[in-house]
Amino acid sequence: MRAAVEVFSRKGYHGCRIQDVAKEAGVAYGLVYHYFKNKDELLESVFASGWQGFLSRVQAELDREEHVVGRVRGVINVAFEAYRRDPRAVKVLILEVGRSPAGGAVNRGSAFSAVILAAGQMFREAQARGEIPGHLEPVLCATTLFGCIEMGLTSFVMGLLDKRDEAAIDRAREQVAETFLNGVCGVPAAPSKSVERARARS
Repeated sequence: MRAAVEVFSRKGYHGCRIQDVAKEAGVAYGLVYHYFKNKDELLESVFASGWQGFLSRVQAELDREEHVVGRVRGVINVAFEAYRRDPRAVKVLILEVGRSPAGGAVNRGSAFSAVILAAGQMFREAQARGEIPGHLEPVLCATTLFGCIEMGLTSFVMGLLDKRDEAAIDRAREQVAETFLNGVCGVPAAPSKSVERARARS
């Protein structure tokens, strides 16, 4: 699976061949076909394995007994830390799975709807506690949150921002949090501890 991530990241869906993955993994060409019928099925497996881990970490943040600001920041942190640890895998999830013909085979819609509904429930609970305005649509808040996260990460994935710049990743994470919390939820977004430390040093 790691070899598939590497090849999809370098060559993209259209440029990837099964023999490229086999060579990257150091195995026989036919062995890959023993497990996967074609590269669509291979990409589907890459998505399923990567998404499941991400979803479980996001769910843990959504389930925390904390003000909505802390939980939103937690979800954003999970996404940006995933990119920091494995930028190639995140690149494949964002660019190749979502924008390739294999998207029909990869049931991305139903997989994504699970985390959207869970986040929507979090916003619904936040409304009941008076943490965010009652007129907001919780599910729309959820889709907007993940849209902000995806576009923030896309800036690095596409090379518009330097993925090697750790400070740039921290600034992007903070900007996504502030944009969503201030602009959508209408609540103050207290700066994260890492940003406070950076500001103190400057």
